[in-house]
Amino acid sequence: MVFPEYYFGQIFEARHEPGTVAYSTHLQLELLQETTDEMARNGCKKILIINGHGGNENLLPFFAQTQLEKPHDYVVYVLPILEPPPGGPPKKTAIDMHGGESETSKMLIARPDLVHMDRANQESGADQAQLKLPDTLYTAIWWYARFPNHYSGDGSAATKERGQLEMDEWEKSIVSAIWAVKADQTSLRLQNEFFQKAEHPLETQP
Repeated sequence: MVFPEYYFGQIFEARHEPGTVAYSTHLQLELLQETTDEMARNGCKKILIINGHGGNENLLPFFAQTQLEKPHDYVVYVLPILEPPPGGPPKKTAIDMHGGESETSKMLIARPDLVHMDRANQESGADQAQLKLPDTLYTAIWWYARFPNHYSGDGSAATKERGQLEMDEWEKSIVSAIWAVKADQTSLRLQNEFFQKAEHPLETQP
């Protein structure tokens, strides 16, 4: 069963952009929890969330982790955004995270009617590199410090060939994930075992 697209993701880093609707953290988590709870109540005991937005790369694994807060009769799985596949037409750009070569290429396949190649190089997608911190440190303002206009890369470098390659690989990854989830008979058993032990942690054998 495929549910409709889920729109309520994490987007605080774009609150300065016109039109951004950034729901509070607690509401995002509550919406996710109530959605999966209701899906499970209606018989969906294995729920695969396929991430399509970089802003959710921390939110969704955290949400999946919170499923260990209290017992559930279902399992949440998350398929993260994957790196572009090797091979195919060589990429022309080194910086390519948001609206750049890869994403614009994929849009040329998924929704070409929304792509305006003539506008793609009207703004700079260059890394502004305003922070001078080591890569090992994380701070929430990192995206704004690098790409304050929310554009990363150069969409004018996009091609349908690159888009087809990446979309095909993404579809294969989704299919593989679905088959793995369908075959999984272990996660829920271990989840139940975990909660039984969590009720009596002092009885857990080392």
